[in-house]
Order: sequence, then C-alpha cells, then structure tokens
Amino acid sequence: MEKVYIFDTTLRDGEQAPGFSMTTEEKLQMALQLAKLGVDVIEAGFAAASKGDFEAVNLIAREVKGPVICSLARALNKDIELAGEALRPAERKRVHTFIATSEIHMKYKLRMSPEEVLQRAQKAVQYARSFTDDVEFSCEDATRSQRDFLYKVIEIAIKAGATVINIPDTVGYTVPEEFGDLIEGIRNNVPNIDKAIISVHCHDDLGMAVANSLMAVKHGARQVECTINGIGERAGNASLEEIVMALKVRRDFFGGIYTNVNTRELYKTSRLLCRITGSFVQPNKAIVGDNAFAHESGIHQHGVLTHPLTYEIMSPEDVGFPSTRIVLGKHSGRHALKSKLTQMGYQFSELDIDRIFERFKALADKKKEVYEEDLEAIIYEEFLKAEEEEPVKVLHYQVQTGDKLLPTATVVLSYRGEERTASATGNGPVDAVIRAIQKALGIQPELLDFSIKALTPNTDAQAEARLVIELEGVRASGRGVDVDIIKASVSGFVDALNRAILRRSYILSKESIRQEGTV
Repeated sequence: MEKVYIFDTTLRDGEQAPGFSMTTEEKLQMALQLAKLGVDVIEAGFAAASKGDFEAVNLIAREVKGPVICSLARALNKDIELAGEALRPAERKRVHTFIATSEIHMKYKLRMSPEEVLQRAQKAVQYARSFTDDVEFSCEDATRSQRDFLYKVIEIAIKAGATVINIPDTVGYTVPEEFGDLIEGIRNNVPNIDKAIISVHCHDDLGMAVANSLMAVKHGARQVECTINGIGERAGNASLEEIVMALKVRRDFFGGIYTNVNTRELYKTSRLLCRITGSFVQPNKAIVGDNAFAHESGIHQHGVLTHPLTYEIMSPEDVGFPSTRIVLGKHSGRHALKSKLTQMGYQFSELDIDRIFERFKALADKKKEVYEEDLEAIIYEEFLKAEEEEPVKVLHYQVQTGDKLLPTATVVLSYRGEERTASATGNGPVDAVIRAIQKALGIQPELLDFSIKALTPNTDAQAEARLVIELEGVRASGRGVDVDIIKASVSGFVDALNRAILRRSYILSKESIRQEGTV
C-alpha cells in the first residue's frame, strides 16, 4: 500500500477566487480544522503577495502543528526570502516556488527565453534550499508545455534540490488520458525523478479536475493539490473531499492507495469554510452537498431503507454527514411514508396509512418537500383532533410592557376543562406571556424554533408566528396569525402545545395497547 499526500491549498489558491477572501484569524481557524482533518501540507498563503498574507502564513506557522506549513513564492529571491521568513516558526515547513514553462507563458507573460527559464528555476530552487530542505517546484502551465523542455526543467529542479515536483494543469486544459500519459512520460524520461515526489494541481475549467488528478495518481503521482469544496481560481480546483473519498471507496481500483485524511471531518470542514466565506455548496455537490445522502424516489427510498448499500456507496457517517435523509415528496412511496411515521413514534393500521398517504400525495403535489410538521398536521386533522378537544385554551391574557417596565404577563387558561391562572415576567412581552402559560400548565417544553413575519405590508399587517417545540420527546409545530404579534405568538404556541400533548397521549395509548398484547 502506498500513501498519497494531500496538499491543501484552500488558503492560497482557494482564497484567490473572487468572494473567498479571509481575514488572518479566519485563515488560522480554517488551518486548525485542516490539521484536524489530517491533511499532509497546508499551503497557508503567498507571503510576498501582501502584508496580510505574510502575517497569515507566519501566524499559521506559529500556531498549527502536525501538517507541513507551506508558502508559495515566485522564482524571485525577494519572494523566497519573504516565504522563508514567514515560515520560520513552523515545526515543519516548505517553500513552494514556481515559474511558467509553456511557450505562451514564456513569450507573453515572462518575456523570457527557455534558457532563461531554466536558469531562473535552478537558482530559485537552490536559494529556497537555504531556508528549508523541503522545497517544491512547480512548472506553471505544465499541460501546455513542450514535453522535452518540461522534462529538462524538472531534471534541473531536482538536481538543484527540489524534493517535490508539481505538474499543474493551470488552466484546466487537459483530459484524463492525456494527463495520465504526461505523468507516465515524466516518470520514464526524467532520469532523477525517483529523487522527488510527483505532485499534481488541477483546475476545473472543463469539469475534469478530480478525474485528471485521479488519473495522475493511477500513473504514479503521489501528492494531490486540492481545496475544500473545490474552491479556487475561475472554475476552481480539484475538490479535496472528492479526491479523498474516491481513493477510499475505490481502493480496489487504485491498488490499495490511501491517505491520512480523517474522512469523518470532511463535512464539518466543508461547512466551516462556508460559514467563514459566506459561500455555499450546491445541493448536488458530491460528498458534502445537502442532497449527497438524500433520497426522494420511492424506489430508491425502499432500497435504502431495506439495505443502505443498494443506493449508497459510502455511509454518511464516513464523511461526518448527519445521516441519510429520506425526502418526502411527490416521488415518494408508502414504504418511505410508513418508515417516517414510525420514526416519529406513530403506529398506524394499513387502512389508516392509506388515509394518510392519500392526503400526503395531495400535499406533495403542491409543495416540493413534505416535512414532519406537515405530517403532524395531517395526523392532527385526520385522527387526533377528531378524537379529543384541544386540551389547552387561552381564555384571557394581559401584558404590561414598556422601556422602563419589566415585561409582565397574566394568563387565564383552561386545561381539559380546568381553569388556571398564572403570572410571569420575561425578556419581552411574548416571552412573558409564554412563561405564564408554561407556569399555569406546570410544564417546560423546549422551544426549538420561533419566527414571526408580516404577511401583508404596512404597520397594520397580519403577523404569522411559527413555533416548533419539544415536549417529553415529542416534537410539534404550531402557527398563529393576527394583526397583534403577541396574540399571534400565543396562538402559535398553544397550537404547538395542543399538538404535542395530543400526540404524546396517542403514543402512550398505543404503547399501552402493545404492552397488553392486543391489536
């Protein structure tokens, strides 16, 4: 078994993408999580690019232990000096220097001859070695470089002291078969290539960055440069999570190649990057997208519920994903609905399932996804509300509040016909009246979600209050509408309470029947 080193460049190439800039502290936070993820190298930035980048590289070099900390540097002495200085505190450090090797870059960007590029590459690597024994050299735009010249540059860089040779598909131009052949060509035509690790750095302009990287691994590359969520210049880089999981899931195909990445940290790392940058990944993103382990088709749902491997080639736990998600929608079948109802704590006869399924399909045709709260509403209307009156009714409430007053509420309510009164204070009028209701009932449901929005414009708009509560393990949602936001909130809270209480009674009655051994 051979190891593939994971070189993470989220903080350097990834951050160069428009809209993905990070502060120094945010970079440190991300770097600490990357170390926890288990990447081998963190490219912390481009020290010569700005004072902020220098400080970020230096801070990460001081604070992050475990991975090699790396800084990019052009093949210029000043760049290399700044990289070396920024990396000084690191327990393990690497200077990553580069120069373009394609004809188009040498002619139009560098305005240098091939001979000048060879000399610059040699001197840059030699100078970088004065700061660290770990030097990486990149042939920028390698996939559009003339093969023989590329082989020569690589040979000279290794002789000068490079320990890693990076072959970037800088503009995302190559295709898998061609890239695999290039890596094979380097292995067969560079006489001292055995003294360095071959690395690859692929961009996704044609949507093949991951495929190209994996093909390179298949042909002998042993370091892959990639980013979390595939962020980076233009269309982005090869996605770290896709590379790692492809090598793990298809270890049989890749000959037992492995990485040191703790895959259970992948989802958490992806979400941290989203929070820091204010970005998001598309729902169908492989490995970490919201739909990566979601199933709506009835056939797929039945298969996954019977045995996960029918439609999931990896378990969500393997990547730290919360769980498989069965999405109830218009494509879902009875099997998925019945499973969800059981998960919610309900046991219905087949006839009752038929009644619920009919209403569920009608609702699913009107909205994209049917949630637990929607099913609760169906069950409430079909069964619970018909069997028993709403146990809690607010008869009267009064609230005192103001900028110099402690919000205080008094409520008079009826619980199963028994009148109760209670008073309470709170952080605001809504909080006070809800506390008073709880005090009168002698219960403390957990408030999981609470939102208020205006349904119409102007100050006399109707307010809609939506609440989700949990009472003794039973979750329920409620809704209230009124021009008075306090009254809307009270109605929504009581609605949720009644649903929770009736559902709890239903579950207990079914449990009692099961224990007695009757149907």
